[in-house]
Amino acid sequence: MRVIDKLHAAALSILLTWGWKRAVIAMAAGALSVLAMAPFNAWPVLFLTFPVAVWLIDGAAGGRWRGVPAAALSGFCFGLGYFVPGLYWTGYAFFVDAQTFAWLTPFAVLGLPSYLALYTALGFAMARLIWTKDASRVLALAVSLTVSEWLRGHLLTGFPWNAFGYALSEPLALAQVASLIGLWGMTFLTVAIFASPAALIDGKASGRRPWIWPASALALLVAMGALGAIRLSMQPTKLVAGVKLRIMQPNLQQDVKFNYSAKAEVMQKYLTLSDRSSGPNATGVRDATILIWPESAFPFFLTREADAMAQIAELLPKGTVLITGSVRAPDDARPGTRVTRAYNSIYVIDHDGSVLSVYDKLHLVPFGEYLPFQNWMEKLGFSQLTKVQGGFIAGTRRHPLAVPNAPRALPLICYEVIFPGNVAARDDRPGWIINLTNDGWFGISTGPYQHLQQARLRAIEEGLPVVRAANTGISAVIDPMGRIAAQLGLGLEGVLDAGLPAAIAPTVFARVGNIPAAILVMIALTFVVVRRLSRQNFQ
Repeated sequence: MRVIDKLHAAALSILLTWGWKRAVIAMAAGALSVLAMAPFNAWPVLFLTFPVAVWLIDGAAGGRWRGVPAAALSGFCFGLGYFVPGLYWTGYAFFVDAQTFAWLTPFAVLGLPSYLALYTALGFAMARLIWTKDASRVLALAVSLTVSEWLRGHLLTGFPWNAFGYALSEPLALAQVASLIGLWGMTFLTVAIFASPAALIDGKASGRRPWIWPASALALLVAMGALGAIRLSMQPTKLVAGVKLRIMQPNLQQDVKFNYSAKAEVMQKYLTLSDRSSGPNATGVRDATILIWPESAFPFFLTREADAMAQIAELLPKGTVLITGSVRAPDDARPGTRVTRAYNSIYVIDHDGSVLSVYDKLHLVPFGEYLPFQNWMEKLGFSQLTKVQGGFIAGTRRHPLAVPNAPRALPLICYEVIFPGNVAARDDRPGWIINLTNDGWFGISTGPYQHLQQARLRAIEEGLPVVRAANTGISAVIDPMGRIAAQLGLGLEGVLDAGLPAAIAPTVFARVGNIPAAILVMIALTFVVVRRLSRQNFQ
């Protein structure tokens, strides 16, 4: 009982706090919540921080307009505290060309989190509108934050980075629930489970058994882990016969990667590294059937450089293909003319230098690959980080790439892999996902670890292996259960040799998408509304 008494005292102090102290409490809770994300994966911290969110909304009842503005302000502060330390690494990109972009760093490090925090504010405000006096208010928060997080992942091109559901990505057994309900269902469960200790203080006033909700949440967590472990044991990693991957991770600095004068240096590094022996029994690229290079690999238009294509053809033995990122000139651009706009693309190149297949990136990065209101902002002197005049051109459709002697691959460039449900067409299922990226923009930071965590969850959702080639790391081969079969760490130069894991049967999520998650949210919302409308529970 002493523990409950102390918990009740802590909750009461939060409920009664207003002004700047309340804002500090909310921001501190949000900041601590980041520890649940990669690379820390300390998800038990949410048992401390999400109850604080519940008590902040409880305390908002004393404000005007039924406490909705006060709850929204608390949500904004919670979100700001969460997103600033979670996304601090975005500031690194502005120091690649510090002379041009360094002055924008504070706007990125604070501006993007401030925008994202608006969604958390919306979630808190919506929760306040359906708030109850009993423990069902935990579900009210789970429903509202799931809706606001879904909106964050879709509105204005979307940015679902570090959605709360990723807290259940580790251990791997817990993450298996993604095969059923996807990221948004996991977000609902994350909030509902970790906010449940807030109900422990309810017994003080109601005389009811306050431990039922947190005990039920713990039981659910244990059940998820047990069922996930069973699923993992029933699906060992199987490899596609005859496919041998070699991922080349050059660890090139960004100022070299985008410097045309470094063309010869870049090509020589790629060729030498790709043919490097990775072990006593390895003989270089001749051991591989698929060689993979990262996103935007060259400081030039690859197919317009005959000498570079000839070097690639000389490198590749017969039966080996190269999958590589590259900027691509528009089809109507005349040879020898200056190209001002381009695609961010993936090529599949045969051993004779022939281009077998091409994919153009669909989901471009705002401010990185294009500017909102591009022409107007360029007239004001602004440019995106990649400095492509007019911005990159978005592709027109997502389609699998045909790869000789291997299953078809679904191409995803950079952060395209963070969007759940959009990675594989229901009627055109590929055999694996190829994710080329350049996380070198973000240095040695938490960003690349978070990116890998999100790619890993896509594998579990879809039941497809993910092969990831990153310029500076982290390159990895992930099986369809989320196991990392091979990995090359952050900031390292080298090659990664591995087999290609085989896909499993389509998961529930792969078949029906977010329908199970939506049903889960609707059931919870109905329960909350019924409780709210019941007598003596209207707050």
